[in-house]
Amino acid sequence: MLRITELRLPLDHDVYALRAAIVARLGVVDAALKRYSVFKRSYDARKKTAIVLTYTIDCELTDEAEVFERLQGQPHIRPAPDTSYHFVGHARTAPTARPLVIGFGPCGIFAALILAQMGLRPIVLERGKEVRERTRDTWGLWRKNVLNPESNVQFGEGGAGTFSDGKLWSQISDSRHLTRKVLAEFVKAGAPQEILFVAKPHIGTFRLVGVVEKMRADIVALGGEIRFEQRVTDVLIEGGKSPHVRGVTLASGEQISADHVVLALGHSARDTFEMLHARGVFMEPKPFSIGFRIEHPQSIIDKARFGASAGNPILGAADYKLVHHARNGRSVYSFCMCPGGTVVAATSEIGRVVTNGMSQYSRNERNANAGIVVAIAPQDYRQDGRHDGPVNPLDGIAFQRLWESRAFELGGGTYEAPGQLVADFVQGRASRAFGSVLPSYKPGVRLTDMGAHGNAALPDYAIAAVREALPAFERQIKGFSLPDAVLTGVETRTSSPLRITRGRDFQSLNVRGLYPAGEGAGYAGGIMSAGVDGIEVAEALGRAMLGLI
Repeated sequence: MLRITELRLPLDHDVYALRAAIVARLGVVDAALKRYSVFKRSYDARKKTAIVLTYTIDCELTDEAEVFERLQGQPHIRPAPDTSYHFVGHARTAPTARPLVIGFGPCGIFAALILAQMGLRPIVLERGKEVRERTRDTWGLWRKNVLNPESNVQFGEGGAGTFSDGKLWSQISDSRHLTRKVLAEFVKAGAPQEILFVAKPHIGTFRLVGVVEKMRADIVALGGEIRFEQRVTDVLIEGGKSPHVRGVTLASGEQISADHVVLALGHSARDTFEMLHARGVFMEPKPFSIGFRIEHPQSIIDKARFGASAGNPILGAADYKLVHHARNGRSVYSFCMCPGGTVVAATSEIGRVVTNGMSQYSRNERNANAGIVVAIAPQDYRQDGRHDGPVNPLDGIAFQRLWESRAFELGGGTYEAPGQLVADFVQGRASRAFGSVLPSYKPGVRLTDMGAHGNAALPDYAIAAVREALPAFERQIKGFSLPDAVLTGVETRTSSPLRITRGRDFQSLNVRGLYPAGEGAGYAGGIMSAGVDGIEVAEALGRAMLGLI
């Protein structure tokens, strides 16, 4: 097959135009094109008056050799690559020793799925509940102000990605086409076929629930075992100068032996991070970001991005990506933008408020929302008061908890979140009433002054950077600094505050058989990159178990 890239057509092209463009690009008669498929479709909206669709096409011809030889050297025509997934090996018989996967978010799901497909019969330990029970518990916080610390937006089947926009794109390097494997498994489990070719695929929360359940069933059918409400409280490590994991202890007191353990924890497994640190597992602090959620009418974003083409079903609800470098040296950027979505309560700890964004597949809610966050480094959050030397890997957790507790207080101590209108925030005055934009966060938003000196919702340097960034973003998206757009606090869990460092073999630097993986271990950010990391970790573990290294 041949692949054509950068095939551009108008947004409103008719159904026959694509085939005609393929034939013209290849210089063949129509009968020579046996079949074709769209590998990728994106759009170029830089000129709002003439939005263009850009296609990558794989096509089969009656005489591909002749066409390729004739067009050899053209940069946008080449043989189609092999994007199928190839396993590193398979167990010939069912192993008596079974690997453990701790956590059943995107990383844990794909680690367990690959291990199961290799015949290695993994056991998955998930501290939260299965996805439908977990959904009911999550709604308990959103509707009744009742938090279950073990079953919420962060903990449970599907991980934090279940209550998100379900974004399925990433900027990771992917020479092996592992993202294709992730997408293919999602489609097999019931996700829309279009995620295989649209440039920015997403599923949405409600559809993800069914997809996750189907993937769980596939893992079980292949000999895997999924155990819910199984919180790991300790890892068993032996070996003195050459430590090796030997299993785990659960909150119930049960011990499970295993020589190969995947740590797919998620970025909010704070008690587990503390336990691993106490056990001497090597980890290091890492940068992350903190900020607010901002909400605008989705119609403003659509018009700013697409002009007269706003509302076109191919384009859907518009997103954005913004960056500003503030005078105080801080970088401010948009994070996890959710078109046509809602701001959600995402805490996992009693007495703290955390926000995140979520969209359904339809993306048809009235508001757009995104995190507006400020990058911070370990030196910003160190807890010992020093200005040099190593930072404790757990200091980032303490820093997050500080501002999440402050948000809880500013919101009135009921899991309502503090909020402020954009104009009031920029001018440094408390908000008294909502305007045209009504916040979507449940249990509710309490208006206040989130930038009040001495009682602000974020550090002073973050407040100053965001205040400067909002008018600057207006120059990129008209309407962004809408006076009554709403800021809701706080966004603290943009990524893990630490990294459980691993070597090139994907194992912990100082504990053999322990495989840190995914977002919680500091190696992913989002569903797609977490899924890919789960695949790569499973492959490394599989090689070790099958004696292929």
